[in-house]
Amino acid sequence: MAKNLEPHGCTFLASRKRIRSGWSSQKAISRSLLLGSALFALGLISLLTGHIASDVEWSQFRGTWRSKRSGYRGVIDIWKSKYANLYYGCSDRGPNFRSAVSEDKSNGYLLIATSGGLNQQRTGITDAVVVARILNATLVVPELDHDSFWKDESDFASIFDVNWFISSLSKDVTIVKRIPDKVMRSMEKPPYTMRPPRKSTPEYYLDVALPILLRRRALQLTKFDYRLTNELDEELQKLRCRVNYHALRFTMQIRVLGQKLVNKMRMMSPRFIAIHLRFEPDMLAFSGCYFGGGEKERNELNEIRKRWETLPDLSAEDERSRGKCPLTPFEVGLMLRALGFENSTYIYIASGEIYGGEETLQPLRNLFPNFYSKEMLAGEDLKPFLPFSSRLAAIDYIVSDESDVFVTNNNGNMAKILAGRRRYMGHKRTIRPNAKKLSPLFQSRTQMDWQTFSSKVKSSQRGFMGEPDEMRPGRGEFHEFPSSCICLRPAVPEGVPELERTRGKRLPTLRK
Repeated sequence: MAKNLEPHGCTFLASRKRIRSGWSSQKAISRSLLLGSALFALGLISLLTGHIASDVEWSQFRGTWRSKRSGYRGVIDIWKSKYANLYYGCSDRGPNFRSAVSEDKSNGYLLIATSGGLNQQRTGITDAVVVARILNATLVVPELDHDSFWKDESDFASIFDVNWFISSLSKDVTIVKRIPDKVMRSMEKPPYTMRPPRKSTPEYYLDVALPILLRRRALQLTKFDYRLTNELDEELQKLRCRVNYHALRFTMQIRVLGQKLVNKMRMMSPRFIAIHLRFEPDMLAFSGCYFGGGEKERNELNEIRKRWETLPDLSAEDERSRGKCPLTPFEVGLMLRALGFENSTYIYIASGEIYGGEETLQPLRNLFPNFYSKEMLAGEDLKPFLPFSSRLAAIDYIVSDESDVFVTNNNGNMAKILAGRRRYMGHKRTIRPNAKKLSPLFQSRTQMDWQTFSSKVKSSQRGFMGEPDEMRPGRGEFHEFPSSCICLRPAVPEGVPELERTRGKRLPTLRK
């Protein structure tokens, strides 16, 4: 019987071995699955925490509000951002930013011929200082454009305090009013002239411009506006801010009259809006847009367009749908009333010649009867400035900068420059129209009640009201969004989450 049992016993033992082997195999598979699942979970957690860490860094300066990409929560104060006090302009030189080279030890003299109107020239002057720094050159006080549409013959010293400009930047760049006569006599050839490509990098200036400067001792850069990239290291960006927001101070004569107009506005109302209306005939013609003036308007603007031989044929409807058309004065008024500004609000109009004159302005006057301009406020004091469009623009600049709310009808040079300055000076409320979304609302406003229209305008303008987080650092034009020069204040008010208490840290620069 034992003989009969042995094979069965062996079979039993073999079965046990197979079962145990199966269990071991199953255990191995289970362990593999468990280990794989754990690794997957860890990877997922790592990915999520990476995103969270990124969001934490972004949240450290963004505040408790939401960005325009997800929409702000709550009601926005139309007069002032409640987060404005969290920030301040910071553009001091770093401890490792070496002092300027002296004139006799520099690589030569850099001459700059700017281009365009006052604010376009301002960008050129600002970038000229930075380029001189990059080249270790002595900067000659820039020449202003006398041949643009405005035909203003003012030189630098007629608009800006030239001595202040030179002295305030003396630690950064050596600046002279002109090339010394003995140096000019010693030159075998006149200064070499060239036009850099738009938004050129520091490497371009070092590789292309510097050898010419060393060889010729003097180099002139022409049509100098937006000829330097937005992407510079932090110290050079801060230098840009020191030039634009501190060194470029208007002459005493301009500052006195500008402040006088501000005081007159303040005497009438404790707060006021400044509206920059770019609605000159040449600007409208250049835009290729149509503004409802019938065949008369089409013919007049088409004639002006003939001045520019290279302008492409544009579809007015397409340009409007793309948000490329400036708002009319009436549309600006509708936008402001829809946002909540009352009929009694005082407004200052900063503008040149308005196409259509008083007839074009009347609908805006009807919406805001407390309507003033430099011509109305200055009277006889304005006469010395009348022949000079850039000096008139400088007066408008001062009043607009001092206003409680600055509003634009397009995103031109003055709008960008002032938007950047107002961010730097404490994020004073700056409203730029979201024309792409507003245009269809204006066209269909008679088909909806006022409450609906107002609600839609408010929704369209979220992200265009001058809130601190409307543009991530490093994005957009630096002159409009000078993120490298804006810091969080050391003391954060009560009510701001602990995450926001970053006490005096500079805004992090995020990569694109």
